Amino acid sequence: MSDFLDPQDLEELVALRRDLHAHPELGFEEERTSAIVKTFLADCGIAVEDGIGKTGVVGTLKRGNGTTSIALRADMDALAMPETATERPYRSKFPGKMHACGHDGHTVMLLGAARKLARSHSFSGTVHFVFQPAEEGRGGAQAMVDDGLFERFSIDRFYGLHNMPGIPIGEIAVVPGPQLASSDRWEVTFKGVGTHGGKPHLGIDPTVAAGQFLSSIHTIVSRKVDPVEAAVVSACAIQAGDFEALNVIPNDVRIGGTARAYSHAVRDLIEAEIGRIAAGIAAAAGIGVAYDYRRGMPPVINEADATQRALAAAQAALGTANVATAYPPSTAGDDFAIFSGKVPGAYVWLGNGPAQDGALHHNTRYDFNDAAIEPGVRFWTTLVEQELQAG
Repeated sequence: MSDFLDPQDLEELVALRRDLHAHPELGFEEERTSAIVKTFLADCGIAVEDGIGKTGVVGTLKRGNGTTSIALRADMDALAMPETATERPYRSKFPGKMHACGHDGHTVMLLGAARKLARSHSFSGTVHFVFQPAEEGRGGAQAMVDDGLFERFSIDRFYGLHNMPGIPIGEIAVVPGPQLASSDRWEVTFKGVGTHGGKPHLGIDPTVAAGQFLSSIHTIVSRKVDPVEAAVVSACAIQAGDFEALNVIPNDVRIGGTARAYSHAVRDLIEAEIGRIAAGIAAAAGIGVAYDYRRGMPPVINEADATQRALAAAQAALGTANVATAYPPSTAGDDFAIFSGKVPGAYVWLGNGPAQDGALHHNTRYDFNDAAIEPGVRFWTTLVEQELQAG
């Protein structure tokens, strides 16, 4: 595996990854990163279009007369959090921003594959290298779709990759079905009638309704969702009253939280059940209620045929013994689901080795493992060569 990339190329990719790590940019602010991506692709002779979804970049490489077109996605954005690994020579230069999820590595691996493929004529068809902005909850995938991604580029299948601490370097997990959960937000506000804390009978206490609601929503997963399914409903914020006025029953109680599911049906059920419970409790208490459910990322669900194609490429690239076909889905989210909801897609987990200092994704000490660059480039390159086989 070590001879797949020229040593000089690998050295350059490592240096670029560390440069990106030192200069993290948040969603829709990836001006420097996208400029680097655009220049790198153009230097490889790859056609480039930028400004897709504000800071997104798409490189297109066509070979031969093949009619199939596939897309490979790398996310580019960082997170709004400080990097505490001060001993790291390439630590973030921007206070309050860091690459804590490995998108610096994702970007470099796809660039490495683009250069490798640009130098060869080992496939026939079209590959689009999609460098997405704003994956971390800011809607970058939808922004690219709204800018005409699927109208401007013919795409038959879409592939995504994410590094995973805990999976050894040189190994990969390719699994059909759900990979990441939907990620939605909800808010419920109970609207009572405030009064003196010593005279509750003169008002309508929304805190009692809120308490009943908080208890009841935890029956959704245990009593409404099929036990063989998985889901999460969590209340994560509550606002009511004033600790400087502990003799006042408040007018309102505002509660908010998150909901996660691996299927569209369970997602629909959760949305309906939260609203039903809130309305029922409000009716019983004789108070008003406002309910707002905001859908974020859909679940990432690997399509069977695309997954089989990714699996075959992974086995050819890294060896069958290094490819896992069973791996638990994550309750995190990824808006790659927007892309794979348009065309068949598959999302794989690339080994990032042991968690350094116990730091997993979104930890202030997290770092992408540069040893994963070559296996990632190898997988992407092999996938294109197998998907777009030269006649």
